[in-house]
Amino acid sequence: MKHELTPRRKERRIMAVWTSLVLTTALFTTSAFAADSDPLTIVNNLSDFIFSCIKAIGIIILGWGVVQLGMSVQSHDATQRTQGVLCLFGGLLIAFAKEILTAIGVV
Repeated sequence: MKHELTPRRKERRIMAVWTSLVLTTALFTTSAFAADSDPLTIVNNLSDFIFSCIKAIGIIILGWGVVQLGMSVQSHDATQRTQGVLCLFGGLLIAFAKEILTAIGVV
């Protein structure tokens, strides 16, 4: 013998849930204060992070180029040696991309 929800009770229940939701949202909000730093510093930090990720990828490619070069010397394979040298120099270019761009005045 359960009570059926009449339209009036249903409206009250919806209103109670809505009120508690609004009060919870209002009571548990916190203020977020921005730092007093220059926005340019944030952009520079992001740029440094991105270039450090690029440098890590370049070092990984550089290491793979060294491995390919070593394997080509062992197997006397000229095409693998060429691929190893290209991979090695490509990794060097990627690893030192920021320094190269700074040297030519882009960054």
